[in-house]
Amino acid sequence: MFFLDTNILVYAWDAKDQRKQSIARNLIRRALVGEGVVSQQVLGELAAVLLHRMKPAGPASEVLLALDSLASIRLVPSGAGVVRRAVEAVTSFGIHFYDGLVVASAERGGCATLYSEDLNHGQSYFGVVLVNPFL
Repeated sequence: MFFLDTNILVYAWDAKDQRKQSIARNLIRRALVGEGVVSQQVLGELAAVLLHRMKPAGPASEVLLALDSLASIRLVPSGAGVVRRAVEAVTSFGIHFYDGLVVASAERGGCATLYSEDLNHGQSYFGVVLVNPFL
C-alpha cells in the first residue's frame, strides 16, 4: 500500500511538465484500483492549489471534477491520533507540521511507501519510506 502526497496529485493536473504528469497519473491509476491511499488534508490541499491556479473564467466545477475523479481512492481517517503522531514526526524528524500530518496519515493507512517530492528520498518515517518518483 502507498500514500500519495499533494504534489503528486497536483502534477497530474499540471501540463507544464509532461514527464511528471505522466508519472503522477500512473500512480493515481494504481491508487484508483486499490493500491494507494490519500488523506482529507491532501485532497483539501489539491483543491486549494487548483482553485488558486484557476482563472476567474475557469469554474470551480473543474476542481469538483478533479476531486470526483479521485473519489474511489481510499481515504485514511484522520483524528486526534494522527495529529498527535504528526507532532511526534516534527520532533523526531525535524519536518514541518503539515508534512508530519502526511507522514502520520501514511502510517495510519498501513503504507510502506509515501510518494512525494517533498522530504528526503529514501528516508524512513515511522517505517514508511519516502520515494520521490520523479528522480
